[in-house]
Amino acid sequence: MKINYFFIPLITIIVAYFGGTITEKGMVWYNGLNLPLIAPEGKIIGLVWTVIYVLATISALIVWNKLKHDKSFKIIVSLFIANAFLNWFWTYLFFGLHFIAWSVLEMVILNLTNLFLVVVLSRKDLIASFLLVPYFLWVCFATYLAYAILTIN
Repeated sequence: MKINYFFIPLITIIVAYFGGTITEKGMVWYNGLNLPLIAPEGKIIGLVWTVIYVLATISALIVWNKLKHDKSFKIIVSLFIANAFLNWFWTYLFFGLHFIAWSVLEMVILNLTNLFLVVVLSRKDLIASFLLVPYFLWVCFATYLAYAILTIN
């Protein structure tokens, strides 16, 4: 068995765990905010993130096991790492520090790295790229929600 089948999912679990811990601690604050009417319930958000994490993990495994480990591979892996960090960092800014405006700005950066990752991957492996499209779309929606929360609070 290849060791990456252990480490790549482990990285995903670590990011999800620490993000979830911060989110859980910030829920009292979040529930006190005025939320847009289209804000999904927490259970829906959790389900969506679970699916996104699974799809991103599969995409990363495809990249690691299928692509030639050349310069573009290093760029793609760097983008995956940047996305993991930015994903966690948004949670920290929003739920941990309650810096809504900064979290919106950070999400724009996260969206750009997501889009860049999808585009770069589309030239290497369409399946790996396609698996990340829900992540990109969800973060676009989440950016809109965070902006809406900023404007109504």
